[in-house]
Amino acid sequence: MNDENGERIVQTVLPEFSQSGVCFAFVERIPKYSFDNKITVLLQLGVKLYDQVMGSNANAVVVFGNSYSTVTLRWLPYLPTLEKTINKPRGKVLIMTAQMELVSFFFQRDWDTEMFHGAIAFTLHSSDPPGFRTFLEDRNPFNTKGDGFIQHFWQQAFHCMLPSTSERHMANGDICTGEEKLETLPAPFFEMNMAEYSYSSYNAVYAVAHALHALSSSRPIDRAKVNGGRQKLQKQSLWQELHHFLRAVSFNNSAGEEVSFDQNGELVVGLDVINWIVFSNQSFQRIHIGNVDPQAPPGQALSLNEDVITWPRWFNQGQPISVCSESCSPGFVKKVKEGEPFCCYDCIPCPDGKISTDMDMNECHECQDETSPNRNRDFCIPKTVTFLSYEESLGFSLTLIALFFSFLTLLILGIFVKHHNTPIVIANNRDLTYALLFSLLLCFLCVFLFIGQPKRAMCLLQQAAFGIIFAMAISSVLAKTITVVVAFMATKPRSRMRKWVGKGLAILVVSVCSLIQVGICVGWLATSPPFPDVDMHSEHDKLVLKCNEGSVTMLYCVLGYLGFLASVSFSVAFLARKLPDSFNEAKFITFSMLVFCSVWLSFVPTYLSTKGKYVVAVEIFSILASSSGLLGCIFSPKCYIIVLRPEMNKKEQLIRRKS
Repeated sequence: MNDENGERIVQTVLPEFSQSGVCFAFVERIPKYSFDNKITVLLQLGVKLYDQVMGSNANAVVVFGNSYSTVTLRWLPYLPTLEKTINKPRGKVLIMTAQMELVSFFFQRDWDTEMFHGAIAFTLHSSDPPGFRTFLEDRNPFNTKGDGFIQHFWQQAFHCMLPSTSERHMANGDICTGEEKLETLPAPFFEMNMAEYSYSSYNAVYAVAHALHALSSSRPIDRAKVNGGRQKLQKQSLWQELHHFLRAVSFNNSAGEEVSFDQNGELVVGLDVINWIVFSNQSFQRIHIGNVDPQAPPGQALSLNEDVITWPRWFNQGQPISVCSESCSPGFVKKVKEGEPFCCYDCIPCPDGKISTDMDMNECHECQDETSPNRNRDFCIPKTVTFLSYEESLGFSLTLIALFFSFLTLLILGIFVKHHNTPIVIANNRDLTYALLFSLLLCFLCVFLFIGQPKRAMCLLQQAAFGIIFAMAISSVLAKTITVVVAFMATKPRSRMRKWVGKGLAILVVSVCSLIQVGICVGWLATSPPFPDVDMHSEHDKLVLKCNEGSVTMLYCVLGYLGFLASVSFSVAFLARKLPDSFNEAKFITFSMLVFCSVWLSFVPTYLSTKGKYVVAVEIFSILASSSGLLGCIFSPKCYIIVLRPEMNKKEQLIRRKS
């Protein structure tokens, strides 16, 4: 209602709805009806209210008002015929507070009450005292002489005139006979049951009567005890004394119900929840569907029997849904819509790695490390354990590739051993060639240290074996390149490089370069060795078994040293690529080092951006790619000559080309 009580409700009560997750599509004031209002103004306000209510998607309308609020609400169904309205009539579930009653003015006695069918109302508990209905049935203006209210009501209710006024107003209606029955009146106009507020007034009168009786019959010493032991009751006003006795009142009324007050001086009474059933003959029935017990534990004050509720006919007896957004099911989270009430939201799926287990959750939460969300993201399931194994396609494919290149390396080694006395094998140091092929064979075989479930010994050997074997391979390539350069420089007259020609220099280069890498790996294993670990975060639904490097710094030291050796070997080979030698390997070594450096430069960003078991696959691929690059670039030209062009693998050919 558009009054002080209505403003108080807006300021104090509505925020409590928000705290419970209820928001309002609109808040409108019901205009106060009085005979001083201009009918045009009331109609304009009514049309505005009608369009707001009927135009809203909300199917439930909470009405805070008094008994006369229903008088105003009963105008709503008739507004479309009286004024221009925007929205068509549609059903709404009215939820009304305890102050409201279904009443009518005399001119509304025959108006349709369909809009109140299925309404839910909170009412004060009431009961008919014995004899109340008989008392009503005996009431008429002929046996209540001098009661002006009864006489006026009777004429308005039955459209008749009392005999005392019939001679002057004979044309205005029939003559009242006194045989008219109150129970024949429409229920909204007059009810035969005691209304809630009448019942409260009835109990209030008896409570005051009991308190006055206790006050008048009490002795001064008893009255002093009631007043907290004070002996100055003579100085207090009568109502203050009465108040103390009223707080202690407890009695059973004539309806057999107890009337008492709690420690705060409030009446111990709950509320009934009523469902209004309206019939076509203007009668209606109140169906008790629940209670509100203010003394119940928190969250249990309201009890409802939803099965007996009759909903408005508009909804075909189905329970109406009055929400701005559908509830978000588990696995989804609410996202508030911009510029709309807080209960208007979109439902979005929980992000990867998070779940929501209840309806309408505001945020998702993460699973524990050992668990992951299921497909619907509504509960956590244990993570599956995974690692790069021989059984899966990726591990099996890498294994086949490693075996293929291992056999290919053995085949090339066999070819070179079979033709070990030929010029092309002898050129550029035959022992270094065998050492390089053996190192490459170990490079391909070390792949098997990375496939399978990580164990302690496996983790200790992985990076150390990889670093040392590759250092041996690149050292052999570097030694071969240096051998070419030294051999060319030794051919010059009076050259001091002749003393370095031979196997000693090659052994020294390979030994020193390899031992430096061995020292780095020994220091790594001694200070912070790799160990088996579980990666719980790379893949949200899996536990990835892996080898933890222990020290990432040492890993990059190993890779950095290999890069340094490759850079030196590339630089020396690039400078020696045009030396006049029939079997000069420098040009092939240059290209092989270019391939090697390209692979491992690409490895670093790929390694850092990859997660889970695919980190191991990236390292295996880099090992295979760089090793096969060395094998192909350096040995494929020689194998071509040995196998397919044996006429070029002769000393005469070598001498002729030199000349």
